[in-house]
Amino acid sequence: MSTTTRAAVPAPPLRPWASLAWLHTRYQFLETVRVPIAVIGNLLFPALALLFFVVPQDAITSDPLASTAAIAQLGTFAVMSACLFTHGAGVAEDRAKPFDPFVRTLPARPGPRLAGRVVNGLLWAYLALVPPVLVGALLTSASLTGLRALGAFVMVALVAVPFTLLGLAIGYAMSTKAALAVVQCVLFPLAFAGGLFMPPEIFPGWLDVISQALPSRAARDLVVQVTTGVEGSAVALPVLLAWTAVFAALAVAAVRSDEGRRFR
Repeated sequence: MSTTTRAAVPAPPLRPWASLAWLHTRYQFLETVRVPIAVIGNLLFPALALLFFVVPQDAITSDPLASTAAIAQLGTFAVMSACLFTHGAGVAEDRAKPFDPFVRTLPARPGPRLAGRVVNGLLWAYLALVPPVLVGALLTSASLTGLRALGAFVMVALVAVPFTLLGLAIGYAMSTKAALAVVQCVLFPLAFAGGLFMPPEIFPGWLDVISQALPSRAARDLVVQVTTGVEGSAVALPVLLAWTAVFAALAVAAVRSDEGRRFR
């Protein structure tokens, strides 16, 4: 009596890390595009704020420095909004879909999926800047040198980091309805108190002290300093780094809690 053995078939190799990350980025970008109202809201609100509250003020639009600072402030808000809504409400919505647990069971590393989320959010942050920059270029006297424009381009990615982490913490910790409400409750108070809708120079003393401890004010001061050359607060960078560390810890805790709750 003879027995035959079948040779084990080797598992197909995984796709390269970069290829998987690009696949997730493209999928998440297309998922966002399929909801046009989300795209329109993300792109138009900062430009409308600039158009209604800044452009009518000749004292600002005729001053290149003031115009550039105003656009930088609303540009910072656009980046914050894109990051918080993409990663906060977006991640919570994805977690509610049956496709999300299925993707987690696939034999692929989690790194490319997270990279896809981050790159997708960064793409929308850059796209959100297009309308306010166009409005500012056409209707104000704002101007940037090539070096300052490059610095502004780099600052978008740096400012996006802490708010991406905050969005991930909210998205992985809450349901879709709760995440959407929390994102709105976090975004607008931070924007107002951080001097993104009005210059912090007009703040009363007590509000200015509180404002300088917020991540939105730190991001605003750094962006304005890079785009205008006006020296900003000395504590802006340490404050932004400290909040980045706090948000990173919250994001890691939220992801681990979600995995333990749904995949234990």
